[in-house]
This record gives sequence, C-alpha cells and structure tokens, in this order.
Amino acid sequence: MLFLLDGTSPREPFPDPELAETDPDGLLAVGGDLSPERVIQAYRQGIFPWYDESQPILWWSPDPRMVLYPEELHVSRSLRKLLRRKHFFITFDRAFDKVIRSCAAPRRKENTTWLTPEMIRTWEMLHEQGIAHSVETWLDDRLVGGLYGNVLGGVFFGESMFARESNASKVAFACLVRSLQEAGYGLVDCQVYTAHLASLGARLIPRKRFLNQLAELLDCPADFPEEPLCT
Repeated sequence: MLFLLDGTSPREPFPDPELAETDPDGLLAVGGDLSPERVIQAYRQGIFPWYDESQPILWWSPDPRMVLYPEELHVSRSLRKLLRRKHFFITFDRAFDKVIRSCAAPRRKENTTWLTPEMIRTWEMLHEQGIAHSVETWLDDRLVGGLYGNVLGGVFFGESMFARESNASKVAFACLVRSLQEAGYGLVDCQVYTAHLASLGARLIPRKRFLNQLAELLDCPADFPEEPLCT
C-alpha cells in the first residue's frame, strides 16, 4: 500500500515501514515536505527520501537494508597502502556545502540528480543543527572526494559520496568508519546495495533486524568525532 502524506503537517506520523511496497522495493509513501523536523522523524523510523527532479517526494524503507557494522570494515591491501602513504588529507565538517553540491552533480551519462535544491537546503539546515556531517578528501588544496550523512544516536546514516580522483571516496569512507568505531557508533546505514559499499564490508540484513537495531542505537548517543582516524 502506498501512503499519501500531507505537505502542511510536518509532524504527521509515517506509516509502519513494514507496510512498504515490494515492487518497487521499499516504496512507502509519497508527498509531504522536506522540513528538517519531518526528515529527522523519517530517519528515526528507518525511512529516507529518494527521488529525482521530475518526481514528487518519495519515501523509502527497503527490505533488505544495506548496512555496515564499523568493526566489519574491509580495507583491501591496496587501500591500506594508500592510507599509510597519506596520499590524501581527510577532514570532517570543513566544507559541507561544497561536498553536498559535488554529490549533487550529475554522474557520467546522467542528466538528472536525485539531490534536488530543496534537499540541499534541508541538509544544510540539518548541518547547522549538528545532525548532518561531511567528510572531505583533499589532494593538496583541491577537494577531490568526500561524503555526507546524518547522525542520530549511535547511527551514521550515509547519504551520498563523490570522487574526482581514484579511491578518494574510499579513503574518506574508511577514515569515517574507523573514526565512528572509535567514538562508539554501532551502525552505518548504507540504505541500498552497491558493489562499491559491499567491497568495503557492507552487507544486506532484513529490514526488521535493521529497525530493531536502529531503535536500540537511537538511545545510545555518540558524539561525532572532530578529527578523522585514518591509521
């Protein structure tokens, strides 16, 4: 069943994620708005917005869910060597606006982006509230990669990443996950399967397990690290 949300009531409760469609997998609701209040509520229930510029706001909770447990991060031999060489310089929250706009740029052979101007404004507000964070990869003084996401409790909700140099986003992700593990985070939500994330140790778990673990970790707040741990 597909639910229609009221765009004038940001506190309107979301339907149970277990009621999401199976085809397309995880589509739960349409409409509503992208106020920070509604977005935070969605993430607390394991729901996220995902749509392109030609569509209304679509809300998803797929089954299974792609997650990474920080202790299961897989660092390949080549990536380990790159980290030891310190070829890139990694920072946190130094250039959030630049990172999210770089993530919004259309990929090769694509003319549209799922990161609409409305979504960018919302995530900039979430960043000002200390909920959204960015990871930057620098080569000399150039921003060559990075990612951003949200933090609630002991969970980091990954949103998007970009790279302008080979392995730039992998290095950003590896440093982030190691830093999150050190800070006591229990889960990185990767939303949907990609081979890129699977190569770094992420895996699919049943939605019910994800929702149960999410509910537990929301009550275990952890500070977002100020400095990256990349060793």
